[in-house]
Amino acid sequence: MSEVLQPRPRARRMVLRAALGLGLIATMGMPPARAADGSQIVIDNFKFAPETLHVQAGTTVKWVNHDDIPHTIVVPTLNVRSHPMDTDDAFSYTFASAGTFNYVCGMHPFMHGQVIVSKK
Repeated sequence: MSEVLQPRPRARRMVLRAALGLGLIATMGMPPARAADGSQIVIDNFKFAPETLHVQAGTTVKWVNHDDIPHTIVVPTLNVRSHPMDTDDAFSYTFASAGTFNYVCGMHPFMHGQVIVSKK
């Protein structure tokens, strides 16, 4: 018996519709991506992006390292220093008060950025 059974066109369409429907149902219950809130800084290719971030007081900023080597975040005016972040590791800090806060990578001081915090 070398005959291969193929589903009929109508059956194939029904299977595809069911699979698509299940996929839509599964994604409807998922929370939206957090990138839209604008409080994330990505480290990639020895650069911070965005280099300057504007947030309101009380915002938690998250740095995510996408480089292949470790980086640290140092905010001298706040006496804040992160742990060494390997690839895809993250560090978060909540900026409680308004001001302009410059930061650098403690391992690569030529990498610098700025968080500008406004009042709520």
